[in-house]
Amino acid sequence: MRATIIHGERDIRVEDVPDPVLSTGVDAIVRVVAACVCGSDLWPYRGVTEVAAPRRIGHEFVGVVEEVGDAVERVRPGDFVIAPFYQCDNTCLNCRNGMTVHCLHGGWWGRETEGLGFADAGQGERVRVPMADGTLAVVPGGIPDDALIPGLLTLSDVMGTGHHAAVSAGVTEGSTVAVVGDGAVGLCAIIAAKRLGASRIVAMSRHEPRQALAREFGATDVVPERGDEGIARLKEMFDGIGPDIVLECVGTKESMDQALRSARPGGQVGFVGVPNGGPELPVRQMFNTNVGVRGGVAPVRGYIDELLPEVLDGRIQPGRVFDLELPLEEAAQAYRAMDERTAIKVMLRP
Repeated sequence: MRATIIHGERDIRVEDVPDPVLSTGVDAIVRVVAACVCGSDLWPYRGVTEVAAPRRIGHEFVGVVEEVGDAVERVRPGDFVIAPFYQCDNTCLNCRNGMTVHCLHGGWWGRETEGLGFADAGQGERVRVPMADGTLAVVPGGIPDDALIPGLLTLSDVMGTGHHAAVSAGVTEGSTVAVVGDGAVGLCAIIAAKRLGASRIVAMSRHEPRQALAREFGATDVVPERGDEGIARLKEMFDGIGPDIVLECVGTKESMDQALRSARPGGQVGFVGVPNGGPELPVRQMFNTNVGVRGGVAPVRGYIDELLPEVLDGRIQPGRVFDLELPLEEAAQAYRAMDERTAIKVMLRP
């Protein structure tokens, strides 16, 4: 079968790899219908994180179950499934506490995990899914209409991650919210803030196509300025003190600084950007302003059941963040498009 391999900085290739096989009794083989490139995939692509040796890459996919192990009870061949960006049993103490991403027995795509074996990465034709009953979310009704595939794919990561930012920060009816980051996660955070009842949502974006999509998703205002100018503009918009909540969806030193300095005294920052180059939290500054920080890696498996019905009936349309679709064989072009910001998010079709 064919799969995407990262060999090093800006070196993405699609190569032949062994077909996956069942090995643990609780796993499944999924034929990938659609996968995608994540903003966090760009960190190794750009050389920010080291690629020690060529490896499989990709952690977001949806597809059709082809085979299941003898001990799999809930997932059956023919099911259309969503795979979150990690594996979990959905039964351990952490999973029961809502932190499926910290499953005591879980693992990550494209890595070896004790007891689970090597888990294939998502940008390929097929994937062996460990702990299939806990990891996979079954979409009711069988194989969905093709128009729904993009939205369902966002539930493997970016929609759930944007939702986690809003939930962590405590967005509720009437909240005022600013979103730092206009990538797929930031745009999905706007959807999340709107569905949770925010009264005013500011998208911080300098790119016209993303600004337009942000407004369609629910942003009431757009602020293109960044740094001190962006902070001053936000404070001016909200009575000189800033919004109740800022959602940080990038993961850099600059984006976190922007978020922390933009929130009103006593406000909250919800952060979900994968940290790369960010500082330690400025505790003295936070002490002086009473601004709180909450968030982290999103437990998206636990959010799928809540968000899936609204994707299926069209109440939310996060799949619109995909503005470029390419065949799997053109994965290198997909990475270039996202790296050069000519695409918000790229879907790959095996």
